[in-house]
Amino acid sequence: MELKDIVSVNGKPGLFEIKAQSKGGIIVKSLIDGKKFPVTVTHNMSALNEIAIYTYEEEVPLRIIFKAIAEKENGKESISHKESGKVLTSFFREILPNFDEERVYTSNIKKILQWYNLLASKNFDFTAIQEVEEETEEA
Repeated sequence: MELKDIVSVNGKPGLFEIKAQSKGGIIVKSLIDGKKFPVTVTHNMSALNEIAIYTYEEEVPLRIIFKAIAEKENGKESISHKESGKVLTSFFREILPNFDEERVYTSNIKKILQWYNLLASKNFDFTAIQEVEEETEEA
């Protein structure tokens, strides 16, 4: 399982792994209950590899944040996304000290920690995350 194969589907809880391509879209498998279902163009989905978090200087890819949390927590699950806003913000400041507090809301931090914990519970290998996206060029 690679981060580029993990997506979030609007209106559906949890994360999903892309399993196959179908005529009308893609087939995904829930990381929560293992159920598969088709995702069509009517669904709004986001690949975790494409999400970035605002800082005061630039946008930091979510994969870098996941890697930082994994290093802090030794690959284990982190604090619960149900903690108070102050606790979540304080924790997130340790991970990404310069995040833009006007554009990154507590709800964003909750979602990031919820996703991280779900991946950690599935023994996702955060050490395999590349710091820089590798260009795959064929000669």
